[in-house]
Amino acid sequence: MTVNVATIGNDSQVLMHFTITLADGSVADSTELQGKPAKLVIGDGSLTPNFERCLLGLTIGDKNKFELQPEDAFGQPNPDNIYYLDRAKFTEVKAEVGLIVGFTQPDGAELPGMIRDVIGDSVTVDFNHPLAGQVVTFEVEILEINAE
Repeated sequence: MTVNVATIGNDSQVLMHFTITLADGSVADSTELQGKPAKLVIGDGSLTPNFERCLLGLTIGDKNKFELQPEDAFGQPNPDNIYYLDRAKFTEVKAEVGLIVGFTQPDGAELPGMIRDVIGDSVTVDFNHPLAGQVVTFEVEILEINAE
């Protein structure tokens, strides 16, 4: 008698805990610390192909750790995602370096941007992912797998 153990494959729905660690050892994000696991579907385009390859074949209860280069994680910073805005546009919050501000897009969605510089009336806002350009280590623990 063989036991059919669910393994992660294409189109699998996966519930997992993950921790993202930076090269200096600091934790950038952790679903375990938040107490809420992440749910994703393999092959839906939300993860890079190399990230998905690291998950393929894992089963419920598996724990794995892998390092991803920037292009396989959050990408490289794109200079086209840096904008220079007039300080007068910041009426609800004070423009301060390091502050993350939500900007409403024409479709109503909110896009976070980090204030990188404030010089005179010019505010530099970076809309790249905060982890863009970083080598990151993912630690994952697979909690559930449901085949589509």
